[in-house]
Amino acid sequence: MSNHHASGANPHTRAIAQFVSGLSLEDIPPDVLHRVKLLMLDSFGCALYGANLEWTRILKQTLAETDRSDGSGTWGGPERFSAPHAALVNGLQVQGFELDDVHRHGVLHVGAVTLPAVLAAASIKPVDGRELLTAIAAGYEIGPRVGIAMGQEHIGQGWHSGATVGVFSAAAGAARSLGLDAEQTIHALGIAGTQSAGLMAAQFGAMVKRMHAGRSAQSGLYGAMLARNGFTGIVDVFEAPYGGFCTTFSRSTDRFDLDALSAGLGRDWESLRISLKFYSCVGSNHTTLDALRNIKHRRDFTPDTIREIVVYGSQVTVDHVGWPYEPQGLTSAQLNLPFCVATLLLEEDVFVTQFPPECVNDAARIALSRKVRVVHDPEITALGSKFRHKVRVEVHYGDGHVETETVEAPRGSEFSFASDADICDKFLKLATTTIPQARAQEIVDIVMTLEHHDSQRLSGLLEGA
Repeated sequence: MSNHHASGANPHTRAIAQFVSGLSLEDIPPDVLHRVKLLMLDSFGCALYGANLEWTRILKQTLAETDRSDGSGTWGGPERFSAPHAALVNGLQVQGFELDDVHRHGVLHVGAVTLPAVLAAASIKPVDGRELLTAIAAGYEIGPRVGIAMGQEHIGQGWHSGATVGVFSAAAGAARSLGLDAEQTIHALGIAGTQSAGLMAAQFGAMVKRMHAGRSAQSGLYGAMLARNGFTGIVDVFEAPYGGFCTTFSRSTDRFDLDALSAGLGRDWESLRISLKFYSCVGSNHTTLDALRNIKHRRDFTPDTIREIVVYGSQVTVDHVGWPYEPQGLTSAQLNLPFCVATLLLEEDVFVTQFPPECVNDAARIALSRKVRVVHDPEITALGSKFRHKVRVEVHYGDGHVETETVEAPRGSEFSFASDADICDKFLKLATTTIPQARAQEIVDIVMTLEHHDSQRLSGLLEGA
């Protein structure tokens, strides 16, 4: 394999590029297309809610100090920037409050990296709604496959997979939107892959975690824009034995599965495995919150009537969200499982209004979080990454009674996907914090019939305060 640039040494990169460049709307099954539209709507709702958050404001203000262009708009705000900067802002907004979708097996927030890149590409070269949908569907397929190929050890190693593998969804979507051929798409992927980055320590109180998706969207867009003009990238970005994406971002070759990159492309649709969030916190916490709601329904309890709550979960759950809560900022609050359990019990929900900035120091929540223990269950870990969110929750009542509930996948997951009505309801709830109800409803109508409209129509409704 020393001459790893030889023709044929990039079968997976090439298969992905051929799929992306060759995809047409007719190739996408109706159920997949419908699901993609619902996923788009969900991400746009998250972005519109994210338009006025503190980190969004700081990022837009910082970019405005040097970027005077007005080619691309930001969603739910009046600010306009160059296409790459608009992708950066809009990606940050989608990921801005832990409300956006997640492909759990691939460990990726897919909409946050795909949609900002595709719509920024469409601001450079406007496309009709059919092409826009095709580009978005292409992007939604690729990133999750890279995540699956890398395995959950990738995040266990400290990489923020939503950021690292996200560049490939962004590059695929932007390349398709710009009409790149297979060779150019190979280069777009190779340019995007070398820009991949994102550290999980950002979850412990830093604003920068919110920006990871935006950077991925921007990097993928750069890949497609540069490849379109003849700039070259790493042609075997996945397969290269030294310095390739897989070999570099995984500690050892037995940790990743190259075949998963292109297996079932165009036949098995990863879009159908993307789940949505109905709690405003990291996806790893949702199964526990669902379990507690079920138990409460069966045998009610209050913070005062319980001795402790024990959550048995995978090693990833323990490491990712099970640490003792310390007030280090809002990101930390939304990622910490004990704190989110306390929030549910004291506030009766875990949505946007339950996380005002001052909640991070809430003495009652912090005290209650100390009654929550997160414990490793090797049997759950042994089930593999598909079950990494599975939990067994025990509520120990003050009178000695114990109630147990096991939840494998949360409401909104691919195993119990939400109804169209629930998704529209969440979108309208979030969008109307920023834009008028009538305009929000118009976005719903346009997205659900996007093949009959064009990119400018959709962007026009999303942009501007």
